Amino acid sequence: MSSTGTRTGVTVRVPAKVNVRLAVGGARPDGYHDLANVFLAVSLYDEVTATPSSAGVVVTCSGPDASQVPLDSTNLAARAAEALAAHHGIAPDVHLHIAKDIPVAGGMAGGSADGAAALLACDTLWGLSTPRDELLALCAELGSDVPFSLLGGAALGTGRGEHLTPLPVGGDFHWVFAVADGGLSTPAVYAEFDRLTAGTVVPPPVAAPALLEALRTGDPTALAATLANDLQPAALSLRPSLAATLTTGTTAGALAALVSGSGPTTAFLVKDPEAAAHVAAALLESGTCRTARVATSPAEGAVVVSGG
Repeated sequence: MSSTGTRTGVTVRVPAKVNVRLAVGGARPDGYHDLANVFLAVSLYDEVTATPSSAGVVVTCSGPDASQVPLDSTNLAARAAEALAAHHGIAPDVHLHIAKDIPVAGGMAGGSADGAAALLACDTLWGLSTPRDELLALCAELGSDVPFSLLGGAALGTGRGEHLTPLPVGGDFHWVFAVADGGLSTPAVYAEFDRLTAGTVVPPPVAAPALLEALRTGDPTALAATLANDLQPAALSLRPSLAATLTTGTTAGALAALVSGSGPTTAFLVKDPEAAAHVAAALLESGTCRTARVATSPAEGAVVVSGG
Protein backbone atom coordinates (compact mmCIF):
# COMPACT_ATOMS: atom_id res chain seq x y z
CA MET A 1 0.00 0.00 0.00
CA SER A 2 1.14 3.54 -0.63
CA SER A 3 1.33 6.24 2.01
CA THR A 4 -2.16 7.41 1.04
CA GLY A 5 -3.61 4.02 1.85
CA THR A 6 -4.55 3.28 -1.76
CA ARG A 7 -3.33 0.03 -3.28
CA THR A 8 -1.57 0.47 -6.60
CA GLY A 9 -1.88 -3.14 -7.71
CA VAL A 10 -2.95 -6.57 -6.47
CA THR A 11 -1.93 -9.92 -7.98
CA VAL A 12 -3.91 -13.10 -7.33
CA ARG A 13 -2.74 -16.61 -8.25
CA VAL A 14 -5.43 -19.17 -9.07
CA PRO A 15 -5.22 -22.89 -9.95
CA ALA A 16 -6.57 -25.04 -12.74
CA LYS A 17 -8.82 -27.98 -11.90
CA VAL A 18 -9.37 -31.56 -12.93
CA ASN A 19 -12.67 -33.37 -12.49
CA VAL A 20 -11.84 -36.74 -10.94
CA ARG A 21 -15.53 -37.62 -11.14
CA LEU A 22 -18.01 -35.82 -13.36
CA ALA A 23 -21.42 -37.45 -13.05
CA VAL A 24 -24.02 -35.82 -15.29
CA GLY A 25 -27.79 -36.11 -14.92
CA GLY A 26 -30.35 -35.57 -17.64
CA ALA A 27 -31.10 -32.09 -18.99
CA ARG A 28 -33.26 -29.95 -16.67
CA PRO A 29 -36.08 -27.70 -17.93
CA ASP A 30 -33.67 -24.72 -17.70
CA GLY A 31 -31.23 -26.48 -20.03
CA TYR A 32 -28.64 -27.15 -17.33
CA HIS A 33 -27.76 -30.60 -15.98
CA ASP A 34 -27.60 -31.71 -12.36
CA LEU A 35 -24.05 -32.74 -11.57
CA ALA A 36 -22.03 -34.61 -9.01
CA ASN A 37 -18.69 -33.02 -9.78
CA VAL A 38 -15.59 -33.89 -7.75
CA PHE A 39 -13.12 -31.06 -8.31
CA LEU A 40 -9.42 -31.28 -7.55
CA ALA A 41 -7.28 -28.15 -7.89
CA VAL A 42 -3.94 -28.74 -9.63
CA SER A 43 -0.66 -26.83 -9.70
CA LEU A 44 -1.07 -25.06 -13.04
CA TYR A 45 -1.80 -21.39 -12.40
CA ASP A 46 -2.98 -18.15 -13.93
CA GLU A 47 -2.19 -14.85 -12.27
CA VAL A 48 -4.53 -11.87 -12.48
CA THR A 49 -3.22 -8.41 -11.59
CA ALA A 50 -5.68 -5.62 -10.85
CA THR A 51 -4.53 -1.99 -11.09
CA PRO A 52 -6.54 1.24 -11.09
CA SER A 53 -8.06 2.40 -14.39
CA SER A 54 -9.85 5.58 -15.38
CA ALA A 55 -11.68 3.94 -18.28
CA GLY A 56 -13.86 1.23 -16.74
CA VAL A 57 -12.78 -2.39 -17.07
CA VAL A 58 -9.75 -2.99 -19.30
CA VAL A 59 -8.47 -6.55 -19.86
CA THR A 60 -5.06 -7.54 -21.22
CA CYS A 61 -3.47 -10.98 -21.42
CA SER A 62 -0.03 -12.54 -21.87
CA GLY A 63 1.35 -16.07 -21.95
CA PRO A 64 0.67 -19.25 -23.95
CA ASP A 65 -2.53 -19.06 -26.04
CA ALA A 66 -3.09 -15.43 -24.96
CA SER A 67 -4.37 -14.68 -28.46
CA GLN A 68 -7.33 -17.01 -27.80
CA VAL A 69 -8.47 -15.12 -24.68
CA PRO A 70 -11.31 -12.62 -25.27
CA LEU A 71 -10.50 -9.16 -23.97
CA ASP A 72 -14.04 -7.78 -24.09
CA SER A 73 -17.00 -8.02 -21.72
CA THR A 74 -17.38 -11.75 -22.42
CA ASN A 75 -14.19 -12.41 -20.42
CA LEU A 76 -15.14 -13.81 -17.02
CA ALA A 77 -12.53 -11.64 -15.31
CA ALA A 78 -14.18 -8.52 -16.73
CA ARG A 79 -17.62 -9.79 -15.75
CA ALA A 80 -16.35 -10.50 -12.23
CA ALA A 81 -15.08 -6.94 -11.80
CA GLU A 82 -18.37 -5.54 -13.07
CA ALA A 83 -20.42 -7.84 -10.80
CA LEU A 84 -18.40 -6.94 -7.70
CA ALA A 85 -18.61 -3.21 -8.46
CA ALA A 86 -22.37 -3.45 -9.00
CA HIS A 87 -22.74 -5.40 -5.75
CA HIS A 88 -21.12 -2.51 -3.87
CA GLY A 89 -22.53 0.33 -5.97
CA ILE A 90 -19.16 1.60 -7.19
CA ALA A 91 -17.60 2.20 -10.61
CA PRO A 92 -15.73 -0.79 -12.10
CA ASP A 93 -12.57 1.18 -12.86
CA VAL A 94 -9.87 -1.49 -13.10
CA HIS A 95 -7.21 -2.80 -15.47
CA LEU A 96 -7.03 -6.59 -15.25
CA HIS A 97 -3.92 -8.27 -16.65
CA ILE A 98 -4.12 -12.05 -17.01
CA ALA A 99 -0.81 -13.92 -17.05
CA LYS A 100 -2.03 -17.13 -18.67
CA ASP A 101 -0.57 -20.55 -17.98
CA ILE A 102 -3.72 -22.69 -17.67
CA PRO A 103 -4.64 -24.18 -21.09
CA VAL A 104 -7.31 -22.13 -22.87
CA ALA A 105 -10.67 -23.84 -23.65
CA GLY A 106 -9.19 -27.06 -22.32
CA GLY A 107 -11.68 -28.30 -19.74
CA MET A 108 -9.47 -27.11 -16.86
CA ALA A 109 -11.59 -24.08 -15.87
CA GLY A 110 -9.03 -21.47 -16.95
CA GLY A 111 -11.69 -18.85 -17.69
CA SER A 112 -13.48 -19.62 -14.44
CA ALA A 113 -10.18 -19.37 -12.58
CA ASP A 114 -9.62 -15.90 -14.03
CA GLY A 115 -13.11 -14.86 -12.92
CA ALA A 116 -12.44 -15.97 -9.34
CA ALA A 117 -8.99 -14.35 -9.34
CA ALA A 118 -10.36 -11.05 -10.67
CA LEU A 119 -13.07 -11.05 -8.00
CA LEU A 120 -10.52 -11.47 -5.21
CA ALA A 121 -8.03 -9.04 -6.79
CA CYS A 122 -10.66 -6.30 -7.21
CA ASP A 123 -12.05 -6.88 -3.73
CA THR A 124 -8.55 -6.39 -2.33
CA LEU A 125 -7.63 -3.47 -4.62
CA TRP A 126 -10.83 -1.62 -3.77
CA GLY A 127 -10.54 -2.39 -0.04
CA LEU A 128 -14.05 -3.86 0.08
CA SER A 129 -13.50 -6.84 2.42
CA THR A 130 -16.53 -8.61 0.97
CA PRO A 131 -17.54 -11.57 3.17
CA ARG A 132 -16.45 -14.94 1.79
CA ASP A 133 -20.02 -16.23 1.37
CA GLU A 134 -20.92 -13.16 -0.71
CA LEU A 135 -17.85 -13.68 -2.91
CA LEU A 136 -18.85 -17.32 -3.43
CA ALA A 137 -22.38 -16.25 -4.33
CA LEU A 138 -21.00 -13.81 -6.92
CA CYS A 139 -18.78 -16.62 -8.24
CA ALA A 140 -21.81 -18.88 -8.68
CA GLU A 141 -23.60 -16.17 -10.68
CA LEU A 142 -20.59 -15.97 -13.02
CA GLY A 143 -20.44 -19.70 -13.76
CA SER A 144 -20.68 -23.20 -12.35
CA ASP A 145 -16.90 -23.73 -12.00
CA VAL A 146 -16.03 -20.29 -10.61
CA PRO A 147 -16.75 -20.95 -6.90
CA PHE A 148 -14.32 -23.89 -6.84
CA SER A 149 -11.55 -21.76 -8.35
CA LEU A 150 -11.89 -19.47 -5.33
CA LEU A 151 -12.00 -22.38 -2.88
CA GLY A 152 -9.31 -24.74 -4.26
CA GLY A 153 -8.26 -28.00 -2.64
CA ALA A 154 -10.90 -30.64 -3.34
CA ALA A 155 -14.67 -30.36 -3.28
CA LEU A 156 -17.88 -32.04 -4.35
CA GLY A 157 -19.99 -29.76 -6.51
CA THR A 158 -23.73 -30.42 -6.80
CA GLY A 159 -26.58 -28.61 -8.54
CA ARG A 160 -24.87 -27.17 -11.62
CA GLY A 161 -21.61 -27.80 -9.76
CA GLU A 162 -21.73 -24.51 -7.88
CA HIS A 163 -22.88 -25.86 -4.47
CA LEU A 164 -19.60 -26.95 -2.92
CA THR A 165 -18.74 -29.30 -0.08
CA PRO A 166 -14.98 -29.31 0.71
CA LEU A 167 -13.41 -32.77 0.71
CA PRO A 168 -10.42 -34.04 2.72
CA VAL A 169 -7.37 -35.15 0.73
CA GLY A 170 -4.80 -37.35 2.43
CA GLY A 171 -1.79 -36.83 0.18
CA ASP A 172 -0.42 -35.51 -3.08
CA PHE A 173 -1.55 -36.88 -6.43
CA HIS A 174 0.62 -36.61 -9.54
CA TRP A 175 -0.79 -35.77 -12.96
CA VAL A 176 0.14 -35.24 -16.58
CA PHE A 177 -2.16 -33.12 -18.76
CA ALA A 178 -2.02 -33.48 -22.54
CA VAL A 179 -3.14 -30.28 -24.24
CA ALA A 180 -4.84 -30.74 -27.62
CA ASP A 181 -4.89 -28.37 -30.57
CA GLY A 182 -7.94 -26.14 -30.49
CA GLY A 183 -10.70 -26.10 -27.91
CA LEU A 184 -14.00 -27.87 -27.40
CA SER A 185 -17.14 -25.87 -26.67
CA THR A 186 -18.65 -26.89 -23.34
CA PRO A 187 -22.23 -26.30 -24.60
CA ALA A 188 -21.45 -28.42 -27.68
CA VAL A 189 -20.18 -31.28 -25.51
CA TYR A 190 -23.30 -31.17 -23.33
CA ALA A 191 -25.47 -31.09 -26.46
CA GLU A 192 -23.65 -34.18 -27.72
CA PHE A 193 -24.16 -35.83 -24.31
CA ASP A 194 -27.89 -35.14 -24.67
CA ARG A 195 -27.86 -36.59 -28.19
CA LEU A 196 -25.99 -39.73 -27.13
CA THR A 197 -28.28 -40.32 -24.14
CA ALA A 198 -31.56 -39.48 -25.90
CA GLY A 199 -34.20 -42.12 -25.24
CA THR A 200 -32.34 -43.56 -22.26
CA VAL A 201 -32.91 -43.11 -18.55
CA VAL A 202 -30.03 -41.01 -17.22
CA PRO A 203 -29.54 -41.91 -13.54
CA PRO A 204 -29.25 -39.20 -10.88
CA PRO A 205 -25.60 -38.11 -10.56
CA VAL A 206 -23.69 -39.34 -7.51
CA ALA A 207 -20.05 -39.41 -6.40
CA ALA A 208 -18.93 -42.94 -5.55
CA PRO A 209 -17.98 -43.42 -1.88
CA ALA A 210 -14.88 -45.34 -3.03
CA LEU A 211 -13.62 -42.26 -4.88
CA LEU A 212 -14.13 -40.00 -1.88
CA GLU A 213 -12.32 -42.55 0.29
CA ALA A 214 -9.41 -42.72 -2.18
CA LEU A 215 -9.03 -38.93 -1.95
CA ARG A 216 -9.24 -39.03 1.84
CA THR A 217 -6.51 -41.66 2.13
CA GLY A 218 -4.32 -40.22 -0.64
CA ASP A 219 -4.21 -43.56 -2.49
CA PRO A 220 -3.48 -43.02 -6.21
CA THR A 221 -4.19 -46.64 -7.18
CA ALA A 222 -7.59 -46.57 -5.51
CA LEU A 223 -8.35 -43.17 -7.08
CA ALA A 224 -7.37 -44.50 -10.50
CA ALA A 225 -9.94 -47.27 -10.19
CA THR A 226 -12.74 -44.77 -9.57
CA LEU A 227 -11.98 -41.91 -12.03
CA ALA A 228 -14.90 -41.33 -14.39
CA ASN A 229 -16.30 -38.59 -16.63
CA ASP A 230 -19.81 -38.94 -18.06
CA LEU A 231 -18.95 -36.31 -20.70
CA GLN A 232 -16.05 -38.35 -22.06
CA PRO A 233 -18.09 -40.27 -24.69
CA ALA A 234 -19.46 -36.96 -25.98
CA ALA A 235 -16.00 -35.37 -26.10
CA LEU A 236 -14.61 -38.41 -27.94
CA SER A 237 -17.56 -38.32 -30.36
CA LEU A 238 -16.76 -34.71 -31.24
CA ARG A 239 -12.98 -35.22 -31.18
CA PRO A 240 -12.18 -38.89 -31.99
CA SER A 241 -8.44 -38.18 -32.05
CA LEU A 242 -8.46 -37.89 -28.25
CA ALA A 243 -8.73 -41.68 -28.05
CA ALA A 244 -5.17 -42.02 -29.34
CA THR A 245 -3.93 -39.56 -26.70
CA LEU A 246 -5.64 -41.53 -23.93
CA THR A 247 -4.16 -44.80 -25.20
CA THR A 248 -0.67 -43.31 -25.46
CA GLY A 249 -0.71 -42.20 -21.83
CA THR A 250 -2.01 -45.47 -20.41
CA THR A 251 0.43 -47.48 -22.53
CA ALA A 252 3.25 -45.34 -21.11
CA GLY A 253 2.26 -46.33 -17.59
CA ALA A 254 -0.42 -43.94 -16.36
CA LEU A 255 -2.61 -45.46 -13.66
CA ALA A 256 -5.70 -44.00 -15.33
CA ALA A 257 -6.66 -41.56 -18.06
CA LEU A 258 -9.72 -39.46 -18.74
CA VAL A 259 -10.89 -36.39 -20.60
CA SER A 260 -10.72 -33.39 -18.26
CA GLY A 261 -14.19 -31.86 -17.88
CA SER A 262 -15.62 -31.12 -21.33
CA GLY A 263 -12.17 -31.51 -22.89
CA PRO A 264 -10.19 -31.55 -25.05
CA THR A 265 -7.38 -31.67 -22.46
CA THR A 266 -6.78 -35.24 -21.28
CA ALA A 267 -5.64 -36.03 -17.74
CA PHE A 268 -3.37 -38.89 -16.67
CA LEU A 269 -3.04 -39.95 -13.05
CA VAL A 270 0.42 -41.38 -12.37
CA LYS A 271 2.18 -42.97 -9.42
CA ASP A 272 4.99 -40.49 -8.74
CA PRO A 273 7.09 -37.69 -10.28
CA GLU A 274 9.26 -40.15 -12.19
CA ALA A 275 6.23 -41.74 -13.80
CA ALA A 276 4.91 -38.26 -14.64
CA ALA A 277 8.10 -37.38 -16.48
CA HIS A 278 7.99 -40.67 -18.42
CA VAL A 279 4.33 -40.32 -19.42
CA ALA A 280 4.79 -36.67 -20.42
CA ALA A 281 7.77 -37.58 -22.62
CA ALA A 282 5.82 -40.41 -24.29
CA LEU A 283 2.87 -38.11 -25.00
CA LEU A 284 5.09 -35.44 -26.54
CA GLU A 285 6.94 -38.01 -28.65
CA SER A 286 3.69 -39.55 -29.88
CA GLY A 287 2.53 -36.38 -31.62
CA THR A 288 -1.02 -36.95 -30.29
CA CYS A 289 -1.05 -33.68 -28.35
CA ARG A 290 0.30 -30.15 -28.60
CA THR A 291 2.05 -30.16 -25.26
CA ALA A 292 2.12 -32.11 -22.00
CA ARG A 293 2.15 -30.51 -18.56
CA VAL A 294 3.08 -32.10 -15.23
CA ALA A 295 1.22 -31.01 -12.08
CA THR A 296 0.34 -32.09 -8.57
CA SER A 297 -2.82 -31.82 -6.49
CA PRO A 298 -4.41 -30.63 -4.32
CA ALA A 299 -3.53 -26.97 -4.86
CA GLU A 300 -4.52 -23.86 -2.93
CA GLY A 301 -7.42 -21.81 -4.27
CA ALA A 302 -7.26 -18.18 -5.34
CA VAL A 303 -4.80 -16.30 -3.14
CA VAL A 304 -3.32 -12.80 -3.09
CA VAL A 305 0.41 -13.13 -3.84
CA SER A 306 1.32 -9.45 -3.97
CA GLY A 307 -0.19 -6.06 -3.18
CA GLY A 308 -2.56 -7.30 -0.51
